[in-house]
Amino acid sequence: MTHTTTRFPEGFLWGASTAAHQIEGNNVNSDWWRKEHDPAAKIAEPSLDACDSYHRWEQDMDLLAELGFTDYRFSVEWARIEPARGHFSRAEIAHYRSMVEGALARGLRPMVTLHHFTVPRWFEDFGGWTADGAVELFARYVEACAPIIADGVRHVCTLNEPNMIAVIAGLAKSGEQGFPPAGLPTPDEETTHAVIAAHHAAVKAVRAIDPAIQVGWTIANQVYQALPGAEDATAAYRHPREDVFIEAARGDDWIGVQSYTRTRIGADGPVPAADDAERTLTQWEYYPTAVGHALRHTADILGPGVALIVTENGIATADDTRRVDYYTGALDQVAAAIEDGLDVQGYLAWSALDNYEWGSFKPTFGLIAVDPDTFERTAKPSAVWLGRMGRTRELPRTGA
Repeated sequence: MTHTTTRFPEGFLWGASTAAHQIEGNNVNSDWWRKEHDPAAKIAEPSLDACDSYHRWEQDMDLLAELGFTDYRFSVEWARIEPARGHFSRAEIAHYRSMVEGALARGLRPMVTLHHFTVPRWFEDFGGWTADGAVELFARYVEACAPIIADGVRHVCTLNEPNMIAVIAGLAKSGEQGFPPAGLPTPDEETTHAVIAAHHAAVKAVRAIDPAIQVGWTIANQVYQALPGAEDATAAYRHPREDVFIEAARGDDWIGVQSYTRTRIGADGPVPAADDAERTLTQWEYYPTAVGHALRHTADILGPGVALIVTENGIATADDTRRVDYYTGALDQVAAAIEDGLDVQGYLAWSALDNYEWGSFKPTFGLIAVDPDTFERTAKPSAVWLGRMGRTRELPRTGA
């Protein structure tokens, strides 16, 4: 048995990610808040106060910085910034600007996501992404974020997981309830075109604010693996659910790779994981090498010129030792990809906090535990372990 150390490149982003609606609490003007309180939606539990990070973001950043992380990805909430159409809240813009300045003051480089699944209620009522003028409304919102991102923000994400936005739109149109046991529902084609157009308009708006900002978007990478003889079926299944969104990133500065598990595809479609496979709290197969497959597939599609950043990767578990094991396997894959010449510029774990996972607080992805009554934050051993590598950029690796 040999023991080696891999050193990540200078300037490598080493951090954790969150999303506003999942941690802030009381995001009352968003479409998701309305959905959570609609009995017909059958949401298990509402977000309510969530982690109260709207008021406790300084505690969150203090902990991340103390642990050794150098980067923090968080999102700004469109429903707060533009709670009514055409009305932009100066107070909320100042709030998010304070977060940017707070991150910088703590030595955390902020990566700001402009849209992480939620939209204002008025935008949903207007017709959402496929309504006439929706792209222009999103671009106007991005322009309004200029005071937040114009100074000190190097990385901006336009939209998080647009392929999931299109998938959820397709699910809504079909009238189906819930996701299949393996794979994803068919994305809505009209929504696919709309969010791609919104992304391109947002990229243009961000570059007009400051051409030095590195701008991109993040994709939910399902790691589609073909069973013997199903290569063509896998490519056909994957393209509308993933590849078309990766292809839309050509010309961007970077693309976010977000992977958690794999999806095996047979001649007749997705095949569930084996009955004896280890599963996480989300019932996904435990598969830490997923991120390596996702990085290589994304690089194969885009070729050189667009940097890769792992913007989400993690595991929902109550056993923190399994979280460390998962991250160990995942980071071995990231290091191997870099050694093979892929331009991987960062790794941001999901999630900084145990948070609201779109219907339930039960799937605990967090590096930091949050008491639901007192909101006390407690770093888990995995947070200490992962954060320790932040300043050194060194990953201990064991080989045969």
